[in-house]
Amino acid sequence: MKRNIAILAFTLLALFASVNTYAKNDKDYWKDKVATMTEAQKEARITEMKARVEAIKDMDKSELSREDRKALRLELRDMNKEAKAMGSGGIYISLAGLLIIILVLILVL
Repeated sequence: MKRNIAILAFTLLALFASVNTYAKNDKDYWKDKVATMTEAQKEARITEMKARVEAIKDMDKSELSREDRKALRLELRDMNKEAKAMGSGGIYISLAGLLIIILVLILVL
């Protein structure tokens, strides 16, 4: 009985360890792929991705098989990850930081 529980625990541990490793490598993969692109290549790729997303939206998905729908979902997820890696990320200011900036501006002016 103890042996069966130990084998089950080890199997689950190995399963979860491999999932976490894959997720980290997947994120790094897109960053590395985008880092080697020039600005013109990024713009061309973004245009291609927009066209592909529009084509997928216009598709009649009711006639697709389960595997085809799953492949489309995976393709869209990959394009989403690639688009996020291409983005600059933006600037985020916390509420406390915003209040400090406003107070400094009031004191200076």
